[in-house]
Amino acid sequence: MSTPSIQLRTGYKMPLVGLGTWKSTKGQVQSAVECAIECGYRHIDGAWIYQNEGEVGKGIAKMIKENKVKREDLFITSKLWNIFHNPELVRPAVMKSLEKLGLDYLDLYLIHNPCGEKYISDEEQFPKGPDGAPLYDDVDYVQTWKAMEELQKEGLVRSIGISNFNQYQIDRILKECSILPAVNQFEIHPYFTQNDLVNFCKSKGIVVTAFSQFGSPDRPWATPNDPVLLEDPGLVEIAKRLKKTVAQIILRYFIQRKVVVIPKSVTSERIKSNIQVFDFELSQKDMDAVSSANRDYRISTWIWIAGHKYYPYRQNYSE
Repeated sequence: MSTPSIQLRTGYKMPLVGLGTWKSTKGQVQSAVECAIECGYRHIDGAWIYQNEGEVGKGIAKMIKENKVKREDLFITSKLWNIFHNPELVRPAVMKSLEKLGLDYLDLYLIHNPCGEKYISDEEQFPKGPDGAPLYDDVDYVQTWKAMEELQKEGLVRSIGISNFNQYQIDRILKECSILPAVNQFEIHPYFTQNDLVNFCKSKGIVVTAFSQFGSPDRPWATPNDPVLLEDPGLVEIAKRLKKTVAQIILRYFIQRKVVVIPKSVTSERIKSNIQVFDFELSQKDMDAVSSANRDYRISTWIWIAGHKYYPYRQNYSE
């Protein structure tokens, strides 16, 4: 079994459901990858900053060695971290991810965020000065993107894209660069539907991937007073009526919007459940009900780079 896909502007097909690996702890993520592939996942979403690409790679290698899957059947994503934004650091960065993953190429490589940070060493992933303040790098993300283009031309990555970019920033890349983004990955969930940005991306031929589609309930900065998306009464009612989980309702909602989803789990039952979303459909009434839950509630604020000149979440953003 494999999941339905959506075609990227590069001609490659990206499965609509992938396994997310953000916050998947070492010692668990390899088995999660193996379980996902056994269950029919062909899309694995990762990033250098997650610091688990080595285990992800071991899971992939084991499944290939056991003839459970071929490399060409898989769609593997990684992301360029903030400290590697200087153009001369872009190629070495992707090579580090490829080495950890044990792969010759990536299917998709994203700029993780438009905000560069100073490179000191690989170990200083969130560099700070003596006063404890973040050390920013003002390198223009357009220059970073042009270095990303070279990776695609070289064949190290099949498609390139962006993550956490706003409309203004996307527009600059569209106007100033020769290879257009294939994908934009950003926070979307029923409490934060981001319809304007989703529609803008689609109008430009950019496929949208949603992260935190369940509201990231295990985020370290959650407080007791935060709303819990998976307990939303309206979503619970739909799930009970259709005899599905709330998570399945959310995933199905995005799939019907042609938005790629990457639910993270290291629990086998949840991994299996999260891909069992192609045997039912939501009615238009239910789709509208899920959309109506929107409260413009952003979870991932990337607060430590809020002072960066390219911070994408300022109101009335302009450069």
